[in-house]
Amino acid sequence: MKKVVLVTYNPEMMCFGHVLLYALDFQEKGYDVRVVLEGGAVQLVSAFDDPDGPFGSLYEKVKERGLIDCVCRACATKLGSLHDAKKQGLRVAGNLMGHPSLESYIEQGYQVITF
Repeated sequence: MKKVVLVTYNPEMMCFGHVLLYALDFQEKGYDVRVVLEGGAVQLVSAFDDPDGPFGSLYEKVKERGLIDCVCRACATKLGSLHDAKKQGLRVAGNLMGHPSLESYIEQGYQVITF
C-alpha cells in the first residue's frame, strides 16, 4: 500500500481546503493517508467549531474517516487552539521538542508532502 502524509503549515483556509480534498482523493485511491497540522495551520482547527463554515462538511468527512493524524502540541499551545483540538477529539503530538516528528512517518514508509 502506498503511504502519504500531508503536512500543512499554511494558515489559509483555501490551502487547507485543498489538503482535505487531497486526503480524501488519496484514500479513495487506496493510499494510507495522514494529515498533520503544524505551524499556523493549527489555528484552522478552531475555525471548524462552526460546521456550517467554509469546508465544514469536508473537514468533518476527513475527521470521521480518521485521516487527521495529529495537531502540533507546541504550535496549538502557542496559537491558542489546543483546547479546540482536544475538544474535537484530535490527537495532539509533540515528540520532537513539542512538535510531531516527521522522521517517524518516513521511518514507517510514508512520503511527506508539505503545504
